[in-house]
Amino acid sequence: MRLSAASLISHGRVNRLLGLGPRSRLDLLRNLVTALVRHERIEAPWARADEMQGYAERAHSGNYTRLLQIPNQDSLDRAKMAVIELKGNPLPPLIRTHRDTEKTLINQLLKGYREDMEQAAAP
Repeated sequence: MRLSAASLISHGRVNRLLGLGPRSRLDLLRNLVTALVRHERIEAPWARADEMQGYAERAHSGNYTRLLQIPNQDSLDRAKMAVIELKGNPLPPLIRTHRDTEKTLINQLLKGYREDMEQAAAP
């Protein structure tokens, strides 16, 4: 039997590979969910928090968690970080920062294009 390159690619992987194996992955997720219930807000790498959110939602009947992205770690790996919290917790709310998109390249190009069109239409 010949294997093609397409058969070696795992399309639609259901679970992320966290830890050293299935047992390690379950231990990690169990510890994260326990910490979330105990502290009501935790910081974790984005992949772990995103994977853990589904398990935390199963513990309650409804949408009781909120996942927010925070700035990356300043250590060597620069991991994408997240905060996951239970909704309705007594902790101070996290403020969602809205990105200033006025200075992005596409918006600057559009602004220049609009100014050129206004100047061309004026004379």
